[in-house]
Amino acid sequence: MGIQDIIEGKRQWRAHLARVKALPPDYQIVYKEMQRYLFKVGPVDLPDGRLLSGIVDFFEEGVADGKGVLQLTGKDVAAFCDDLVKDSRTYADLYQESLSREHGTAER
Repeated sequence: MGIQDIIEGKRQWRAHLARVKALPPDYQIVYKEMQRYLFKVGPVDLPDGRLLSGIVDFFEEGVADGKGVLQLTGKDVAAFCDDLVKDSRTYADLYQESLSREHGTAER
């Protein structure tokens, strides 16, 4: 990864954050909670940015349609996030696999 890649990544992240800040306050709160949750349990490929930008796209459409954020996500936002990443490898999966490998090694 070169310096240009780092600069481009920062530029894209700032543009993403500007889109989030343009959302209504209730959407921003839910987005930030989703982001925090996904950074803890989310997919391994989360840093590529497609999931987070897809959430912002989804929220922007909800705003344009005049819907409240909880009409889009439901009241259980964590369950909504879990559904988003249900088919993705998560850091929790990697951790479980590492424990299984260690446990398997200890048995031999």
